Amino acid sequence: MAKEKVTIQDIADALGLSRNTASKALNDSGNIPEETRNRVIKKAIELKYKQFAYMESEHIVTKVPRNIALLTENLPNTSHFGSLLISGLEKRISAEGYNLSIHIVREMDQDALALPNNFDIANVDGIICIELFDLKYTQLITDLGIPTIFIDCASNICYPEFKADLLLMENEHSIYQMTKQLIEGGCNTIGFAGDYNHCKSFNERWVGYNRAMLEAGLQVDLSHCIVDNDRLCFSKPGWLNKRVAELKSLPEAYICANDFIAVDMIRALRARKITVPEDIVVCGFDNAPESRIIEPQLTTVHIYSNEMGIKAAEMLLSRIHNSSQPYQISHIVTKPIIRESTPALMKADPQTV
Repeated sequence: MAKEKVTIQDIADALGLSRNTASKALNDSGNIPEETRNRVIKKAIELKYKQFAYMESEHIVTKVPRNIALLTENLPNTSHFGSLLISGLEKRISAEGYNLSIHIVREMDQDALALPNNFDIANVDGIICIELFDLKYTQLITDLGIPTIFIDCASNICYPEFKADLLLMENEHSIYQMTKQLIEGGCNTIGFAGDYNHCKSFNERWVGYNRAMLEAGLQVDLSHCIVDNDRLCFSKPGWLNKRVAELKSLPEAYICANDFIAVDMIRALRARKITVPEDIVVCGFDNAPESRIIEPQLTTVHIYSNEMGIKAAEMLLSRIHNSSQPYQISHIVTKPIIRESTPALMKADPQTV
């Protein structure tokens, strides 16, 4: 009598292979010879194993559908990375025969440490995580044992314990350069706006700001900084307006952790009858569309999103093909963009992307 459920071990035993080899062959992960892989697939079809059950054994294919899952807290078009990153990513993996599926990780999923309902672990060859910053949820994903890359990550990640590849935009040096130019332009009091514990990128931007202030012999005045928990910005409309209104004094400039915060900062300052750049200057990060719509246009830092998507795909594909290689931590260069919100920087040549 045939078994009710065929397992990978059954396939391995039938071919005299280890379970690990059979598993890698079925998932097309690791350095498995094509001949061995075809033997495993053929036997899986014969034994009617899972997704091969509908195939006839004589219809042997050299490739089976392969899938990469993108897990994210936000819809791609609302992410500060935008659709360019997803476009570069999808184009690169599709060239290698992989499909991309997008899975939204809700706040309740993270709180319950649960995977999205439509995430089928048995049908996933690799995982890409975007804007997932909860450390416990990060560990849940890495414990799955599936090749994974994070694009940005939790601020309190400890690299020796982080069992995944990581891709970041370069954060520290662009903010360091921007802060240094503000100081050289005559600003002696500079505040920082953004929760530096929100994610690794925000944390690195905070480090760059602090380094420039320290090297110039300037004190970071926390009474000028707005570094409260990031969730307050999103859960309470008008929260930043209130925080800015409560400030007893203002610095000469603000370095903001991203463009969304910078745009809200400009609006909050206007509510106090404070104009940018006449009374205070403001910088952002991301070169989001909002940075070019707001008046005055925002000095910011450009992220090469499309290139980041391509690089993330290449790092994940490399991990899928060689799972035993050391984990990689990579940064993609960024580029400061000088615009009208910072006249103190106008001695530098304005840059556009």
